[in-house]
Amino acid sequence: MVSRLCLLLTVPLPSPPPLGHTEGFPWTSVPGSGRGDRRPGQPCRATPHDIATMQLCANKLDKKDFFGKSDPFLVFYRSNEDGTFTICHKTEVVKNTLNPVWQPFSIPVRALCNGDYDRTVKIDVYDWDRDGSHDFIGEFTTSYRELSKAQNQFTVYEVLNPRKKCKKKKYVNSGTVTLLSFSVDSEFTFVDYIKGGTQLNFTVAIDFTASNGNPLQPTSLHYMSPYQLSAYAMALKAVGEIIQDYDSDKLFPAYGFGAKLPPEGRISHQFPLNNNDEDPNCAGIEGVLESYFQSLRTVQLYGPTYFAPVINQVARAAAKISDGSQYYVLLIITDGVISDMTQTKEAIVSASSLPMSIIIVGVGPAMFEAMEELDGDDVRVSSRGRYAERDIVQFVPFRDYVDRSGNQVLSMARLAKDVLAEIPEQLLSYMRTRDIQPRPPPPANSSPTPAPEQP
Repeated sequence: MVSRLCLLLTVPLPSPPPLGHTEGFPWTSVPGSGRGDRRPGQPCRATPHDIATMQLCANKLDKKDFFGKSDPFLVFYRSNEDGTFTICHKTEVVKNTLNPVWQPFSIPVRALCNGDYDRTVKIDVYDWDRDGSHDFIGEFTTSYRELSKAQNQFTVYEVLNPRKKCKKKKYVNSGTVTLLSFSVDSEFTFVDYIKGGTQLNFTVAIDFTASNGNPLQPTSLHYMSPYQLSAYAMALKAVGEIIQDYDSDKLFPAYGFGAKLPPEGRISHQFPLNNNDEDPNCAGIEGVLESYFQSLRTVQLYGPTYFAPVINQVARAAAKISDGSQYYVLLIITDGVISDMTQTKEAIVSASSLPMSIIIVGVGPAMFEAMEELDGDDVRVSSRGRYAERDIVQFVPFRDYVDRSGNQVLSMARLAKDVLAEIPEQLLSYMRTRDIQPRPPPPANSSPTPAPEQP
């Protein structure tokens, strides 16, 4: 089971990882919840699964916004042997300030220095812009060894902009960044929890709104061609066939939303694909696909597009089991037109404290700005002044993974790799915040984990 997943996620593929997340690590090597902090004064000698946790702030950064101050964030780069740099972390954006204080964050030590404590770590400071053309404020360099000194003292770095330094004789700096704290934990891995009996519970929600087009027409995103799978079916099969290996009973609740149901034409934003309100479970991914195809033949695509009902449905199940034995993953496949953005943000913020992750796969030609906002990689999702406790949403547009030669197997492998890349760290972040350690692996002849609460 583990080997199949690891094989998929370690195959080198051309698509880069999302900013703000450790790149290049398979599920077997993404560290997580701590086995204990090192005492101040102890040397920072990193083991393969060590995690560095740090917090930084800045003072008097350059003003970049005409009508405001700046919206600063940091980008961390690890230097490579060939002189290039690889992004290994990006902080959140702090809005409208020249003196930001960023949230503490954790990063695998080997992502930061790859075992070389004196390897250069470059940190760029940017002013965030909505259109993606972020303004460069300045940079500074450090190393893992230097960062580790902050266990005993604050470390202040000058932020320098080389271009401004060349042009202005009296240029001093573009502000300073202070490392407020730095600690190293020996961490458990995702596989430690899986071996200890933690189950992933997979729920599917599929967009049945009219914006997808008539399923009987070849232009529809739901078109049931006799020759190839639709984008919806490919996304479902790609993600589901991998994640089902971690679900003991292989029974998946599967829902549709945004359709009119027969016979009375009631609009539903959370109907079971198997037409069984008492038991929405489908047997394996093939069972989900079969129910999905059957629903396309019987319901009327309509609208509007509401995400919140199905998110809240899974969240209610996740809220009942908080001991680390179950972790819920909701896969939403959609064309990206969303009608309840405010309610969805509120649902995500509430779910961020639960053992739960949300994967959103966007199909079709939409720009998906709303989905990118829900992903929260640039700006953390918030609702009514309350911010998400953890990053639990991963969004990917399906079109980025379609193989140009038409090879559906390769398209699905690429999609599954990036879609599932954040689940281990999201699971581990939940375990870490709740101080839940993995259970010892059960004996080979022990009874299976009890069935989870179904959403």
